[in-house]
Amino acid sequence: MDAMSQQEVRSKLVFTFAMLVVFRFVAHIPIPGVNASLLKNAFEDNSNASQLLGTLNLFSGGALRQLSVAALGVYPYITASIILQIMIPLIPSLQALSQEGEAGRNRIQLYTNYVAVPMAIVQGYSQLLILQRAGAISGISLTGPNALPTLAAVISMTAGTMFLVWLGELITEKGIGNGVSIIIFGGIVAGVPSLLPKVFNSSLGFFAIFLLIAIVVFAIAAIVYFQEAQRRVPVQYSRTTFRGGRQYRQQGATHIPLRVLSAGMIPVVFAYSIMLFPAFIGETLVTQTTGFLNSIASFLATGFSTKSVPYYILVFLFVLLFTFFYTFVTFAQQNLAENLQKQGGFIPGIRPGPPTNQYITRVLIRITWAGAFFLGAIAVMPYFATTLTGVQALTLSGTGLLIVVGVVLDTMKQLEAQLLMRNYSGFIR
Repeated sequence: MDAMSQQEVRSKLVFTFAMLVVFRFVAHIPIPGVNASLLKNAFEDNSNASQLLGTLNLFSGGALRQLSVAALGVYPYITASIILQIMIPLIPSLQALSQEGEAGRNRIQLYTNYVAVPMAIVQGYSQLLILQRAGAISGISLTGPNALPTLAAVISMTAGTMFLVWLGELITEKGIGNGVSIIIFGGIVAGVPSLLPKVFNSSLGFFAIFLLIAIVVFAIAAIVYFQEAQRRVPVQYSRTTFRGGRQYRQQGATHIPLRVLSAGMIPVVFAYSIMLFPAFIGETLVTQTTGFLNSIASFLATGFSTKSVPYYILVFLFVLLFTFFYTFVTFAQQNLAENLQKQGGFIPGIRPGPPTNQYITRVLIRITWAGAFFLGAIAVMPYFATTLTGVQALTLSGTGLLIVVGVVLDTMKQLEAQLLMRNYSGFIR
C-alpha cells in the first residue's frame, strides 16, 4: 500500500507494467506467412530440434512459439554481453573503460548494443533454418525468389530484438528492476498457464504431482536462501576530529557484505547460452552440408541435445566456470581494498593494501564455491526432476525459477529502497 500511495513509486510501477504489456503485444505480432498449426507441431514433436526451439523460446520470452517479430527475444543481447564480459579483462582499453564509473559503463553498454545487431542477424537466419528443418516454415533461402522474404523476416526479427532491448533500457531507467531481466521474467510468467494443463492432464499419478510440487517449493526456498546469504567481513574506520584545539581519533565499525551468489542468475544464463551454440550450429548446418561436414553437424545436433547426460554435465561445469569468472571480474572492478585504504578503513588484523585484497579474495573464493555448486545444481535440476516425475514440460524450469525468484527479490529490494528514501517503513521485514 505504501508503494501505491507514493506518486513517484506508483509511476515507476505503472511504467514497468505498461512496458510489459507492450512486450506481450509485440510478442504476438507474427512474421507474415507463418502457419500456426505447423509451428505448434514443431514445438511439440519431442525431437532434438523441438528441444532446441524450446530452449531458445525461453530467451525469447515465449515469442518464438508465435514466430513473432520478437522471436529472438533478448538472446542476441545476452550473447553480446557475454562477449563483452569476456573481452573486458583481455583488452586494456575496455578494462580502463570499465573503471571510469558511470560514463565507462554507458560506453560499454553502447558497444554491447552494437555487437547485438550482427548477432541478431546471424541468429535470426539460423533460427529460420532450424524452423524450416522442423517443418514449421518453408522457403528460407538467401538466393532465388525467396531471398527478399527471407531478408525481410531476418530484418524484422533483428528490429524486434533491438526494440526489446530498448524497452529493457527504458524499464531500467524509468521503471523498477533490471529491464532485460524483467523482459525475460515476463515471458516466463506468461508461459506458466500453458504448462499447467500439460502437467495435470497427463497420466501422472498423485505421488508424481506431489513430488513435482515439493521439488518446486524446495527449489524456490533454496534460491531465496542462497540469494540472501552473505559473508560479512568486519571493517573499522579511523577518523580524526579536532575539539578545543586538541586532536582525537575515533573508531567506527561496519562490515563488507560479500554475497554468496554475487553473480546472481547470470552464470546459468551464460552456461545455457554457450551450450546452445553446438546444437545451434549442428541444426543449422545439417540441411546445408553433405558428407563429412554433415556427419559433424549431425553429431553436434544430437550429442548436445537437452535430453543427454553429457549435456547437463557440461552445463554444470560451465556454470561453475562462469560463476567464478563473473564474480571475480565484478570484484576486480570494485577495487574494494584500494577504496578501503583511501577512506581510512581496515579489516582488523589485516594490513591495508595488497594483504587486504588477498584476504578478501580468499574469503570470496570460499563462499563462491558454495554459490557455484548451488547454481550448478539448479541448472541440472530439470534432468533429475524429469527423471523422478516423468514430466517432460520441465525443460529449463531450474533456470526459469532462478530468473523469476531473482527478479522478484531484486525488484522488491529496489522498491524497498525507493520507499525508505521517502521515509516509508517498506514491506521487507
